[in-house]
Amino acid sequence: MKASGQDVTALLQAWSDGDEHALAKLAEAVYAELKRRARWYMANERPGHTLETGALINEAFLELVDLKRIQWQNRMHFYSMAARMMRRVLVDYAMSRKYKKRGGGAHPVTLTEAAIISSERSAEFVALDAALERLAIFDRRKSEVVELRFFGGFAVEEIAEILNVSAITVMRDWKLAKAWLEREIAGNTHA
Repeated sequence: MKASGQDVTALLQAWSDGDEHALAKLAEAVYAELKRRARWYMANERPGHTLETGALINEAFLELVDLKRIQWQNRMHFYSMAARMMRRVLVDYAMSRKYKKRGGGAHPVTLTEAAIISSERSAEFVALDAALERLAIFDRRKSEVVELRFFGGFAVEEIAEILNVSAITVMRDWKLAKAWLEREIAGNTHA
């Protein structure tokens, strides 16, 4: 089922208002888009990775369903939260793989390298997540830009719409956040 943005927004609002049938319709309506975004992210992973796209989608969707008290604004709000949930699932996965806490023994990596969750990269991925949390403390929007772009696969224009800023602001935030995160990750692996 290919649903329009208005259809998804209406389903989100109905679900928020307690309509349990809307949840089933919503799941059907957003599955293809969630799958596209999860595939975008997992395309950077090595072949044969034990976390599959379907599992990532299912886990993220279950996390979204558990958000009981959220008032969904629109489909972009939903997809941005889906990106956040995918990030949580990926971090939990990396941490469950029992890699060294805080990237101990890890070598400095770029932001792009840190996003790939393989057995060699899980410590760096956990370090990226911790760095994103620190970034969010003093600049929430830059943290959200990274999360939406990196974990959600959103285009610059989509992020601008979600955050209600210009595309130029998104690009500036992306560039500054990326540089800050790379320094932060490199600094913590040498500590």
